[in-house]
Amino acid sequence: MDNLTKIKLIVLDVDGVLTDGKLFIGSDGEEYKGFNTQDGMGISFARYTGIKTAIITGRKSEAVAKRAKELKIDYLFQGIHEKLDVLEEIKKELGLKYEEICYIGDDINDLPILQVVGYPCAPNNAVEIVKKACKKVAKKNGGAGAVRELIDEILTNQENYDEILIDFLSGNVKVVQ
Repeated sequence: MDNLTKIKLIVLDVDGVLTDGKLFIGSDGEEYKGFNTQDGMGISFARYTGIKTAIITGRKSEAVAKRAKELKIDYLFQGIHEKLDVLEEIKKELGLKYEEICYIGDDINDLPILQVVGYPCAPNNAVEIVKKACKKVAKKNGGAGAVRELIDEILTNQENYDEILIDFLSGNVKVVQ
């Protein structure tokens, strides 16, 4: 088993990871995306435990900006084609090593990052070459709880998850779905 106690940053792709990968574009050019509330809860719990969060995505979308703000994502980078360069900036700013980073991606543009981070992950609907590059492939698909599944695995290896749940149920943890 990988040492998940070292993970201090979780970085996410969007399309195919936080969403099911479908793009809905209205006649006005507005892009619509569907996000999973369980993923949002997982991200909120990760932040509660002190894990930093980031989104690095190749597309630009106001929906992603709104969701990232709502979830208090620490870093948001959109319209990025060289994702590894951005991750390197975040890594340096936080003083982290690659082994302290989890990245969740689903397609070939995620491979450069997946090949260097300590805990590369993918949703079940990722393309095969990506799945082969990962230490963990979720049972669930992107946009259907895969992010939550992977975050839960990290948190159960880092924290006393039962205590987090008790804090939540007692009202001490304020999270967003």
